[in-house]
Amino acid sequence: MKVSDILRVKGGALFCATSDMRLAEAVSTMAERDIGSLVVMDQGEMTGMLTFREVIQAIVRNGGSLGDLQVGKVMDEKPLTCTPDTEIDEVRRMMLGRHARYMPVMAQRTLMGVISFYDVAKAVVDGQDFENRMLKAYIRDWPVEEPRDEQTSP
Repeated sequence: MKVSDILRVKGGALFCATSDMRLAEAVSTMAERDIGSLVVMDQGEMTGMLTFREVIQAIVRNGGSLGDLQVGKVMDEKPLTCTPDTEIDEVRRMMLGRHARYMPVMAQRTLMGVISFYDVAKAVVDGQDFENRMLKAYIRDWPVEEPRDEQTSP
């Protein structure tokens, strides 16, 4: 299974911020949309990723408030990325290795979408469920062998 399979099921809704956007505005967007990340885009290029992890760290550093912080000051400037052709097993390894919960999907320099650890886990579980159903159907429909004649041949 590949990342493109997840994107096909998930759909193409993308939520973005700009690096000069106030962090409070970005957090409001995340809360209103019930999403855990925003891709940071400047002049048509991805320049970073903002997740609730960066937001929490910024709040702690800023004494418990967002103040006038801008997204560009707190975003992850080098987020982990993958391509639509990346295998799901590789994505799992990458996400686990960096403790990443969100990963932008890029085709060259074009943002195709964002997948979450939840999306990956769901795809794996759905794939395993399908495989289990197929195996159970195969076993249930196992052909019955005809009894063999116990005669010994000369």
